[in-house]
Amino acid sequence: MADDSQASNVGGRYAQALFDLANEQNQIPAVEADLKSLKAALADSRDLQILLNSPSFDAEAKGKGLAAIADKAQFHPTTKKFLGLLSANGRVAALPSVISAFERLSANARGVVSAQVTTAVPLTPAQSKGVAAALRQALGKDPEIETRVDPAILGGIKVRVGSRLFDASLKSKLDSLKFALKRA
Repeated sequence: MADDSQASNVGGRYAQALFDLANEQNQIPAVEADLKSLKAALADSRDLQILLNSPSFDAEAKGKGLAAIADKAQFHPTTKKFLGLLSANGRVAALPSVISAFERLSANARGVVSAQVTTAVPLTPAQSKGVAAALRQALGKDPEIETRVDPAILGGIKVRVGSRLFDASLKSKLDSLKFALKRA
């Protein structure tokens, strides 16, 4: 668990440096868009995950892989340089935490809050609007919602805002009931 907090700490420091640089250059939206597309690529590509996390590849190979992705996706020069620095410093494994921390910094700068909403089935547009309205009222800020579908929760909804989790999933309710029945 110490490794996770250390990676998160490193990710936060790198994200802050990137955010400050992008802010100076008035390029926060461009860099954030690059990082979001890189986040999606990480989620979709098992090969990319292996490249970035495997000790079999050295920093140079990881850097070349990230540079190729950045060139193909036509990332902003600031993002390309940052990815090169990250790989040169041997910190590519911290990239997911860098992306998350950068997204939080950018959201805070815009006065919005990020929320991860997990449901068993995809939300309809009307349901998405309802969730956004409820979060806006509860948090007092406009939410940026990232939706995920996880059939394992069976039904209901899970909402994570920062370190807070609201879990109204059917799975957690059934787990609570099972625990209560074991105690009885």
